Amino acid sequence: MSYQVLARKWRPRTFQDMVGQEPILRMLANALDQKRLHHAYLLTGTRGVGKTTLGRILAKCLNCETGVTSTPCGTCHACKAIDAGQFLDLYEVDAASRTKVEDTRELLENVNYAPSQGRYKIYLIDEVHMLSNHSFNALLKTLEEPPEHVKFILATTDPKRLPITILSRCLQFHLKRIVPEQITQHLQHICTAETISNEQPALEKLAKAADGSMRDALSLLDQAIAYGQGTVTKNDVNNMLGSMAQEDLLPLLDALASQNGQQVFAVSAQLAERAPDFEQTLEELISLLHQIAITQLVPEAITVDEPIKQLSQRFTPEEIQLYYQIALLCRRDLAITPSPQQGFEMCLLRMLAFKPGTTAIAHTEPTSAAQPAVKKAPEPKPVAVKAIETEWRTLLPKLELSGMAYALAANCTLENMSDNKVVLALSANHQPMLNPKLQERITEALTRYLKQPTQLEIKITTADIITPVKLQQSEQKKQLDTATQQILQDPQVKQLLDMYDGTVEVSLLT
Repeated sequence: MSYQVLARKWRPRTFQDMVGQEPILRMLANALDQKRLHHAYLLTGTRGVGKTTLGRILAKCLNCETGVTSTPCGTCHACKAIDAGQFLDLYEVDAASRTKVEDTRELLENVNYAPSQGRYKIYLIDEVHMLSNHSFNALLKTLEEPPEHVKFILATTDPKRLPITILSRCLQFHLKRIVPEQITQHLQHICTAETISNEQPALEKLAKAADGSMRDALSLLDQAIAYGQGTVTKNDVNNMLGSMAQEDLLPLLDALASQNGQQVFAVSAQLAERAPDFEQTLEELISLLHQIAITQLVPEAITVDEPIKQLSQRFTPEEIQLYYQIALLCRRDLAITPSPQQGFEMCLLRMLAFKPGTTAIAHTEPTSAAQPAVKKAPEPKPVAVKAIETEWRTLLPKLELSGMAYALAANCTLENMSDNKVVLALSANHQPMLNPKLQERITEALTRYLKQPTQLEIKITTADIITPVKLQQSEQKKQLDTATQQILQDPQVKQLLDMYDGTVEVSLLT
């Protein structure tokens, strides 16, 4: 007998077999037991969480020969036929491959005829958002007044693309992403049943990589079993996924705690030799910083290994919070860096360069013996214009502004920042944007971020200032120019341009 993949072999056949969707299963079970049946069900959620599987189970619940029930017997002809995909009254359609209105009309042409085998005709339409507008109109006519013997089960990963007229006629259930702990527990159950030797950390890694999808988790488990020749170990899973284990990053944090830049880059180079996925590496680093932060502030809430406990004593809580924020921002910007390794190295450089709570050192005047020393108030440290512009661009996202308030702030540049006052400059061309309400919102955001009452002054200037908006536009233009040059240098593109006297237009995805 040929091998059956785990995702198919362990596909749930009853509500009780499903993992992670308890609220939805409870609602459906109660409705079925009370015979409160709807004519159309819409199942939404990301890939691999059980939409189609739930649709098939619901079809068994409605057609089981023991009667409409939330616990189908699984042994009658209808249940077995549905499990085998041979039930004549279950019409299972992939809308992605049948988008035309003619396909929909052909599907629904026999809707008025009574079921040939079961109690209900079930139309299970997967990825229903892929239907054309004409197909939706054809489906809507049947959804408005369906025959008593017809039930619709629609499944989609993108409900926003469904017309409101379809949504309003369906009973909608949103299937959540399955949390890693539940996936790990289910994988452990399967490994035990299949007598597969495994390590718990390896299953946890697979569960995390599945990103909420049980089907993806089972496919990854199949790959891991094949990779490990029948066993699932942590090292094999890391190698298979091209991922970095957290313990591999501990030497990096150790060097960072010592502020040893040379050692930081030596460890980083060793990691780079393994050609890792740097986005995943940053995720593991963020997770480690999260564990250290909890260990520092709420130690009773987490159980960690001894190396993490030791590291938590070598960093201040403020440093960990700063490094966490740096790593998050670097992970976000990784896609636009010239290379992922460079983005990762810049993250480490920022962690070495910045310290929380640093302040400028006040300069004092020399005093004579006849004149007592008088302490002067610290003056704002003079900065170069370019540094201020970059600093304001870095600070701006942390203010968590939105809408017109963000637009106004993004068109300003920072002139001065003292203990409790911030001075911004706004070009005269953008003066119409300035109004008291928006200025008040920016003031509140600065006060909240700086954790002290802050005054805000916005000056109007006719000078040519470089704002975060201009910096972003400049960077986008540079990216466009670089992309255009790379495309124009391609021999095949050159040949096409010469052949058809064409031109190249490059635009950024937004």
